[in-house]
Amino acid sequence: MHPTIQALIQRHRLQALPIEGTLFAETYRTPLEVGPGRPAGTAMIGLYCDDPPSHSLFHRLTVDEVWHFYSGDPFRLILLHPDGSSEDVILGPDPLQGHHSQHVVPAGVWQAGHLRPGGLYSLYGCTLAPGFTPDIFEGGTRKALIDAYPSRRADIERFACPEDETRMSG
Repeated sequence: MHPTIQALIQRHRLQALPIEGTLFAETYRTPLEVGPGRPAGTAMIGLYCDDPPSHSLFHRLTVDEVWHFYSGDPFRLILLHPDGSSEDVILGPDPLQGHHSQHVVPAGVWQAGHLRPGGLYSLYGCTLAPGFTPDIFEGGTRKALIDAYPSRRADIERFACPEDETRMSG
């Protein structure tokens, strides 16, 4: 493991996120609730790298998610929209090269993310309001996603969730 990656993991106390596969730590959960057990907002920090393997497998949420780029190398969000369209969004350090500093993934959009080839790491964050709870998460499986988005087969083959791992436990 590269010393910079090891230092980031230790500094931020990053752990493997169940199902999705990224290294992350929740950094904020407001005590204010918008319903029983539903925080008004949450924030997390994450790390994409190749060693140890860290990426986000396809999933969708029932609330909007705001992604933030913090440091390192560009990463790619793969977005599969409910209308059948798709797009790639690059978050990174250089807006003059088309990189985004922030991007909102609307509720109901399938998303996956990974470090772009040749990069060492990407340090990023995600903010949700209302906040994250396991019941708002659904993992995307290979067959269902390929049937709906056949043109994205290569990405889906690489980043689909296992068939038996589509829901997070509370």
